[in-house]
Amino acid sequence: MQAQVLNYLLTIPKGKVVTYGQIAEAIGCPGGARAVGNALHKNPDGNRYPCYKVVNSKGELSGRFAFGGITVQQEKLEADGIKVINSCVDLAKYQFHP
Repeated sequence: MQAQVLNYLLTIPKGKVVTYGQIAEAIGCPGGARAVGNALHKNPDGNRYPCYKVVNSKGELSGRFAFGGITVQQEKLEADGIKVINSCVDLAKYQFHP
């Protein structure tokens, strides 16, 4: 499952985010949002696999972002052109729909 999650991250274009549940659905594991989160927490290479592009179903950033915390996640999203307000992104504007 981890390989599927990591490979899905490679499909997310710059300036877009996805949710944990969205990844779970896409890889054929509906209801597996928590398992996706666990797989992301074990990401072996944050530069190759952009887990910072994953937010919860409300658009909230992860307080447990594996590569430096919420501040680093926000900085990376903003560098991609995503506006973050109060640790949250506007899913209507930034969510990736393949």
